Amino acid sequence: MPTILTHPAVPLAIGIGLGREIISPRLLLAGVAASIVPDLDVIAFRLGIPYAGEFGHRGFSHSLLFAFGIALVGTFVLGSLERRRRFAVAYLFVSAASHGILDSFTNGGLGIALFWPVSAERYFAPVQMIEVSPLDLSSFMSQRGLDVLESELLWVWMPCLLFGLSLRIAFSIRRGRPE
Repeated sequence: MPTILTHPAVPLAIGIGLGREIISPRLLLAGVAASIVPDLDVIAFRLGIPYAGEFGHRGFSHSLLFAFGIALVGTFVLGSLERRRRFAVAYLFVSAASHGILDSFTNGGLGIALFWPVSAERYFAPVQMIEVSPLDLSSFMSQRGLDVLESELLWVWMPCLLFGLSLRIAFSIRRGRPE
C-alpha cells in the first residue's frame, strides 16, 4: 500500500485543480480523510482476521461499495454546509475509491477486493510500479521506507501535482482569468 502520507494526493490534486470556490476547505479535509479511512482495516490484524479474508487488509474497505458508503456518510456529516450535495458525494467517492486503486498499483500484498461484495476476488493493476509500504514503523524508518517514499513521489505525487495544476489552468482559462 502507499503510505498514509500519499493517499491524500488524489483529493488534494482535485482540490488544487478545482479551487476553493468549488472544493471548500471543509470538503477538502473530508476528501483527505476519505482517502485514508480504508486503511483502518489494519485493525483486523489485531482481531485475528486473516489478511486474505473479506474483512482483512485490502478487503471490503478497499471496495467501490465501501467508497460509496464513505461518500454518503461524509456528505451527510458535512450537511448543509455543502451547496452541491451530488458533487460532494462524487468528490468523496473519488477520494475514497482512489485508496484501493492506488493500492492496486503497488508491488506487494494480495491485491484489493475492488468489487466486494459481488466478488471477493482481489485485483492488481496491470502494472505495479509503486513500492509497497511496510506495515510496521521500524521497517518504515529504514532505507526501505525511503525507497517507498521515493517511489510514491515519482508515481503518485508528481502525476497528481501535474494533474492538479493542469486542471487549475484549464479552469482559469475557462473562466477567463489567468492564474
